[in-house]
Amino acid sequence: MKKLLAIVFIAFLIACSSSRKVVEDKSVEGGKKQIVEIVKPKKITISSEDIKLSMEYLASDELEGRATGGQGIEKAAVFIENYLKKNDIKPYFKTYRDTFKLGEITGYNIVGMIEGNDPELKNEFVILGGHYDHIGKGKIVEGDSIANGANDDASGTVAAMEIGRYFAKTKTNKRSILITLYSAEEMGLKGSSHLAKRLNEAEMNAYTMINFEMIGVPRAADKSMAYMSGYNRSNFAPILNKYAGEEVVGFFPRAKEMNLFFRSDNFPFYKELKMPAHAISTFDFTNFDYYHHVDDEADKMDYKHMASFINKLIPGLEGMMNAPTKEVLLNDE
Repeated sequence: MKKLLAIVFIAFLIACSSSRKVVEDKSVEGGKKQIVEIVKPKKITISSEDIKLSMEYLASDELEGRATGGQGIEKAAVFIENYLKKNDIKPYFKTYRDTFKLGEITGYNIVGMIEGNDPELKNEFVILGGHYDHIGKGKIVEGDSIANGANDDASGTVAAMEIGRYFAKTKTNKRSILITLYSAEEMGLKGSSHLAKRLNEAEMNAYTMINFEMIGVPRAADKSMAYMSGYNRSNFAPILNKYAGEEVVGFFPRAKEMNLFFRSDNFPFYKELKMPAHAISTFDFTNFDYYHHVDDEADKMDYKHMASFINKLIPGLEGMMNAPTKEVLLNDE
């Protein structure tokens, strides 16, 4: 009876923990069964609650609209640095900050790295980013003058941060990843231009780049979940969708009409590093009325949509990052 109870107890332990396994230990006389710890990567899911927590701080009045050079964006920079440090995302440079000057204004890009797990492929870099600055003040509406920039672009900033956390925890990326958050986007892509030039001068082996630009609101049900600027400039979208198992990123005809490829932080990386570099967005100018407006607030974001989008995107990124050869290539246009 005692032997039977022991067997039941062992079975219970196995059922309750994927990290436990019964093995035969040959070093023990008689090959007795032993319960040993088998370390397996934990499944990480991006939650709407975690996204909301970061969004509510980055788009709060305390940060004063995150204008480059102001006290508010300095608080945002510290918040992002602490997030990266907490989640084991190391600084790429000596510190997290990539510093640049715009006249009397000092700006900071925040740059973290997740090293790839393949001895050869880790020398190739996938760059993920978004701009964490905004315009600061806007036209006053009902006494409110702070343009909090929740959708533009706290949403993209948090997407890059959360994807970084996923790979830092799971360590499932063969290629290395840079998590890059830019300031001075609203001043003419100045932060991303500085960083792209610096990486080019350092002869970084950069594979491809994705810039997350305004992903806080969902598109209409009959549209693809997101769209990519410069869709036909590379085969990025079909490769990404292949690994995602569905069309996460589609074609948006107005993107070319509006020159969106040239208007966001992907463009400096395309220009400097001569590689596929695109912006991904779920804002299509029909589904959110508060672009550069004081009502671009955290409480107007759809956090379930954001979590769903990021979780669907991750397998696509993971497949692309781990392919044995560079599948994403520039097209002739």
